[in-house]
Amino acid sequence: MIKKTDYVEALLEKYDGINVILMKKGVVCIQCGEPVWGTLGELAKTKGIDVNSLIIELNEHFPSPDK
Repeated sequence: MIKKTDYVEALLEKYDGINVILMKKGVVCIQCGEPVWGTLGELAKTKGIDVNSLIIELNEHFPSPDK
């Protein structure tokens, strides 16, 4: 399950294609060739994105293996 406290670097390693969804939502993971790390919650906040809605969408796209 994806949480707002998850680090973006870890999410990028764990979920193939998550960067595409994040970029469509305005959460930039790479800027000028350099990685932009932090938690999903921190990055969503800086972009004014509702982190709870983002997390719901991401968990729908990338369900936990135990589901």
